Amino acid sequence: MTVSVNGVEVPVEGAASPEFAATRELLRQRASALGLISAEAREESEVEVAIEALLEREVVIPAPTEAECLRYYEQNPMVFESGDLVHARHILFQVTARVNVPEIRARAENALNALLADPGRFPALAAELSNCPSGQQGGNLGQIGRGDTVPEFEKALFRLGPTGLLPELVKTRHGFHVVAVDRRIPGTKLPFDTVGQDIAEVLRATVEKRALHQYVRILAGKADIIGADLQGTEVPLVQ
Repeated sequence: MTVSVNGVEVPVEGAASPEFAATRELLRQRASALGLISAEAREESEVEVAIEALLEREVVIPAPTEAECLRYYEQNPMVFESGDLVHARHILFQVTARVNVPEIRARAENALNALLADPGRFPALAAELSNCPSGQQGGNLGQIGRGDTVPEFEKALFRLGPTGLLPELVKTRHGFHVVAVDRRIPGTKLPFDTVGQDIAEVLRATVEKRALHQYVRILAGKADIIGADLQGTEVPLVQ
């Protein structure tokens, strides 16, 4: 594939895409036209510096206002919540390709029934029966947040309800679990003062990306480009 920008052939080998290579050459030529780099310069580091100077000079990125940041904060409440946490223990009866599943389930149910009668035996039974390394620590899994475990285990841990031994087995892709939830720590919303700067950076990055691609499209509309489409999908400015 041949790519050229204003009659200058552009090598595409090693580039993320023909569009990326064409964009870099388009910006290099614009930087050269403004005297930020010589027309003959091709050294990557020199071109990079010139392009950064060009974008800083010609692309204005407005800083988001506090009102815009606050609106984003209010419209995305889940983003700014510290996650729910639980402290839990389990005894895993692992299911593999060669095991007798009904037999494994029966063993797990027997253990659960024994613990419903005497919850204090949990550490001993975990050490004796669990196929998880946590069995040697009484089945203790420590502090768990959402997304830390497989979905079916997470659903059991974070459903509404009291703490203590769950009255039924939890079935996951790993096997059958006897589970005790020792503590629940509900998530809390982080104050705006804590996350305001982070929001500003997110909004600025979004505006910057949009402005940079618009700038490239304007330059491309005035250029003779062959073998790459800079008016369509967004083009990355860095690999």
